[in-house]
Amino acid sequence: MEYVKFGNTGMDVSRICLGMMSFGKPGKENGVFPWALDYEAGKPIFRRAIELGINYFDTANVYQMGSSEENTGRYIREFGLDRDEIVVATKVNFDMRPGHPNGGGLSRKNIMAEIDHSLERLGLDYVDVYQIHRLDPNTPMEEIMEALHDVVKSGKARYIGASTIFAWQLERLQNIAEVHNWTKFASLQPQYNLIYREEEREILPLCQDRKLAVVPWSPLAAGRCAHPWGTVTSRTKIDEVSPMVWSATDVQDKVVVDNLEHVAKAHGRSMAQESLAWMLSKPCITAPIVGCTSVAHIEEAVSALDIRLDADEIASLEAPYVPHVKTGLY
Repeated sequence: MEYVKFGNTGMDVSRICLGMMSFGKPGKENGVFPWALDYEAGKPIFRRAIELGINYFDTANVYQMGSSEENTGRYIREFGLDRDEIVVATKVNFDMRPGHPNGGGLSRKNIMAEIDHSLERLGLDYVDVYQIHRLDPNTPMEEIMEALHDVVKSGKARYIGASTIFAWQLERLQNIAEVHNWTKFASLQPQYNLIYREEEREILPLCQDRKLAVVPWSPLAAGRCAHPWGTVTSRTKIDEVSPMVWSATDVQDKVVVDNLEHVAKAHGRSMAQESLAWMLSKPCITAPIVGCTSVAHIEEAVSALDIRLDADEIASLEAPYVPHVKTGLY
């Protein structure tokens, strides 16, 4: 395993982050990821991740309505992991009590409540990275940054991070924190993969200039960059979230994925290995957040660390891409 600094901090993280969205109570009644694995089904994957040297785990309060955090904490305890050697990240914003006042968002009230709820579910005294799960447009930016600063100063988080956001918003939030001498974001979690590269225009250069860690979500676009186009899996049969994110650009994306399949096959690699090797070739990338539903998935992801793509291969993978609509949500 390779380890790198987490942006402009002294903390070391594995170059592959295990995304815990896939771990939690399965079924639609438990959240928007009904394909999630229950505790026992997910245990071999978590064990293998530890064996492979992964020390960085990313979850969120809303993943299967808290059960992802619960399972993450149980795995940490069951496997006897040294808390000082692992990095645990979680998020806040989306509704945990839909339809109720103060059920979500980034108000000071909700941030202070949800960090405590997350720590209780995780069974931890602190998280290493506390991230805003998108920006809440209904809360003043000053309120958000001061509340996050207070979470850090209370000892409940070591660093803070942002997720998918517009560049001007990220820069303004950082400036607010700087003016008030509050904690600034140490990381950004954007969507970035071969079929969505809009972040190359502004956000990624901004992060590189400001030395923020970049930890992309969905580096394989929910499997679209891991299988031939149109492949049906147990997840795709019941996943209602992914089509909302990507289906509007199916025509453009199919060309990219078909090309990826061709290039990967020509080099004797799987599409997932090729996709992740491409991402890891980017100097701004700290650690892609890889979602796994099998031991083979995490082994395949880690194996990509040994692959070095030359400039021609990178160019061939990128050639079919056409501009997409940039959004602040996805």
